[in-house]
Amino acid sequence: MNRIEGKFNQLRKQHKKAFIAFITAGYPSLTVTARLVKEFDRIGVDIVELGVPFSDPMADGPIIQEASKAALDKKINLEDIFRLVRSVRKTAVVPICLMTYYNPVFCYGEARFVKDAVAAGVDGVIIPDLPPEEAVGFIQQAALKNLDTIFLAAPTSTAQRLKLISKVSRGFIYYVSLTGVTGPRASLPMDLGRQIKIIKKITSKPVCVGFGVSRRQQVEKLNKISDGVIVGSAIVRKIKENISRPDLVKKVSGFISCLKGA
Repeated sequence: MNRIEGKFNQLRKQHKKAFIAFITAGYPSLTVTARLVKEFDRIGVDIVELGVPFSDPMADGPIIQEASKAALDKKINLEDIFRLVRSVRKTAVVPICLMTYYNPVFCYGEARFVKDAVAAGVDGVIIPDLPPEEAVGFIQQAALKNLDTIFLAAPTSTAQRLKLISKVSRGFIYYVSLTGVTGPRASLPMDLGRQIKIIKKITSKPVCVGFGVSRRQQVEKLNKISDGVIVGSAIVRKIKENISRPDLVKKVSGFISCLKGA
């Protein structure tokens, strides 16, 4: 059992749902990222999702694209991020996932990536552009090192595909709430509850919903039908709004506490 499975077991016993916070690693700096992760751990964020900056983030909208470019301009890479995770692990116990595209993993080397990620203290990995059918080798390597492989399901996923995603996903299943890219939305799809019911009939694994979530009312609604929510663009936007302020971490922390209802 790694930290992600342990966290969901704990939440289940407490009749609570997971709050997963995404931030782009290295935006606006590695130092600030480390401070944010430690603060998220302190205020009770259940899982931290660290985005690996990439030049062609096809699943991300303009907010995360901009943050990713800013981090790339500072030459942030996987080795920097592994050092960051290793550093925060000295005090932080919050489960940490990396959200990356496959190209950085491929260039780094799959086996090396898995080895170094686990050694640093990473618990799971999300690779949106690596479909399960092409991830057999990576899944096997990750399983040997107890690194959770988290796959995405979407409104367009067929029942057959949902079964495959359920079979190969470890930790939780990332359900994409809409067809499109990341970014805050004023409202979520009307049939989202029905879609979640379909996948919950197929799997006993936790199902967490992301893409578009930006308001406390949305978090409350999703907590009634899923096992957790993932908020990314809204948090990254809050970082940008306070990027020059000395109390940036405090402002972002307050925003997340508001979303969580704390």
